[in-house]
Formats: sequence, C-alpha cells, structure tokens
Amino acid sequence: MLVREMVLPRVGPADVLRERWRELPSPAPDEALVRVEATGVSFAEQQMRRGRYFDQPPFPLVPGYDLVGMVADVGREVREVSVGQRVAALTRIGAWTNYVLLPAADLIPVPEGVDPAEAEAVVVNGLTAWRMLHHLAEVERGQTIVVLGSNGGVGSTLVQLARLAGIHVIGTTSGRNRAAVRDLGAIPIDYRTDDVLARVLDISPGGVAAVFDHVGGEGLRTSWDMLANGGVLVAYGVAAFRDAEGDPKAPVWSAIALLTELQIGDDRGRRAKFFNVWDGMDTDIGAFRACLRADLTAVLSLLAAREIKALVARRFPLEQAAAALRLAESGTITGKIVLMPGLDSETPEA
Repeated sequence: MLVREMVLPRVGPADVLRERWRELPSPAPDEALVRVEATGVSFAEQQMRRGRYFDQPPFPLVPGYDLVGMVADVGREVREVSVGQRVAALTRIGAWTNYVLLPAADLIPVPEGVDPAEAEAVVVNGLTAWRMLHHLAEVERGQTIVVLGSNGGVGSTLVQLARLAGIHVIGTTSGRNRAAVRDLGAIPIDYRTDDVLARVLDISPGGVAAVFDHVGGEGLRTSWDMLANGGVLVAYGVAAFRDAEGDPKAPVWSAIALLTELQIGDDRGRRAKFFNVWDGMDTDIGAFRACLRADLTAVLSLLAAREIKALVARRFPLEQAAAALRLAESGTITGKIVLMPGLDSETPEA
C-alpha cells in the first residue's frame, strides 16, 4: 500500500521537513499494520532535527517517538492484537506517518473510549513519569518532591501521578504557566524570577524526597542541594544543551559523571540516577516489553478512569509537522503537541 510520511532529510530548521509517499509491504508474520491516529512532538524530535539526539539515527529519517492507532492488518502468527483494536507503541522513530508496520509484541492496548490524542499525550510522557516516580525514586505518600519544567509533557504528567499518590509537589515553570501548574495541584515557582533553591527550602525546610530534573548541566548541583536526607535526584534529560555543539552524547555522559561525583562522600544517604526509558531493551527484550506493557497499561487505565488528564497543547494535521515542531520548541505550551494524520488541515485545532 502507498503511505504518506514526514521526512527529515538533513540537519536544519523545522522547515526542512518534507512529505514523502512510499510503498509499504504487507505485514511480516509477527507484525501488525497500524493506522496512525496520533503521534507526538517531543524533545527527541527537536534534537533529531539538529542532529543532536543521543542515539542519532542517520538521515534521511522519519521522526515520531510514539503513537496511538488502530490495527489495520496483522501477520499470520500474530496473537497479541487484533484488527480494529486501538493500540499504543513506543517507536523512537518512524511514527510521523499515516500507516506503519510494527512488531505486534510492541503494541499495548488502549482502553475503549479514550481519545487517541489524549492517549498519545501519555505514552512516552506517562511511561517516563510513572517509572521515575514509582520505580526509581520510590517516593512515599506525604513526602514532597520537586518537578522541574512542571508544565511540560513529562512534568505535567508527573505532577498528576504524584498528587494522585498523595505526594506534595513543587513545580518550576515560567510565569505564564504558573496558573496551569497550580491547577494540576503543584506549588509553582517561577524559575526565571525566583531563587528556586531558596523557595524550595522555604516551602520544605528539611529538603525534599526527590527532584526530577530534565535540564542537566551544572544545575544538577542545585537540584542536589534541594534534597533531604535519603532523597534522590532523578535526571532524565539535558535540555540545557539543546543548542550546544560537539558530540551529542557528551552532555549525557557529563550528567552521569556529575551525578556520580555528587554521591561520592555524601553522608546524608542521598542518591542520584539518570533515567533512560530504553534501559533493559538490549539485555532482555521480553522483560522490557512486559514491564513496558504493565506500566503503560497502568497509566492508560488512570486516564480512562479520568483520575489523570492528558494535557494536549494543540493538535496538528500531519502535513503541518513543521509548524507543530516550531511551536513545541517555543517553550510557551503546557502539555504535549500531537500530530493527527486523519485531521483535515482546515479543521480548527482542538
């Protein structure tokens, strides 16, 4: 069949994106053909178009880190999903298209009645937030955490999951997003005008149980200083180096080295970890898939029950991917931008 996809041909601004049509073969025995209903615009795509993603794929490439869609066809050996079923998947690349072939074992069912764009908004964001909160940090009810960038895709989901678990949240954001962060249940701090460390320690004098830091760089030291005895710093990005030059892997290695340094000689029982959603995939793919399915199912179930809400900043048709990418990079949104291949370009955004 003929499919449409958005292609990054080279390093460049968002406008280098090009539409391409190509033939897609029938599903292999263990594959499913998915009609993409919604796919996200995340920091990963922003870095890929700069050629600065940690595991940068070669150009030309089709971006798209995750998706939600309907199973349109399956290979003869597939038992995990069936035609007509709505599913979600982590893809890393390839989701900015209207149809995609994926291993059926990688597909996670989406509960009935959940809007595809809303489900998409909590795929990689919800999975990341859930694992960091419940697997890495293991924060307990009644404790307090700090979420940097609490208006972003991961941050806003993390705030909601924490509040649902009875955890107090302090969230950094820009002034324009303070009200939105407060509505999520967090105490907002304006990182542009406030002394963040002083404000955190004023709110929680003994420090906090965990800090979730997507910025990286020397700011990790400030995040470390926010921790109470036994607290944990979870780093999961290096946004401070978005426009840096040189080896794209260097900021991550530097962050890991700094986290190690901070723990050496610490006598307060504090810990520091770097989170990667793909950890374990290369060592035990079966266990990785099982954990991914369990964790994402938990998040999607909360969404279906309306115990958390998906923050969809804006919906764009697939052909407007460049405009969507520019808006995502503007830093002015709350939640996640979603591309919808079935959305007519004349349809007002939701």
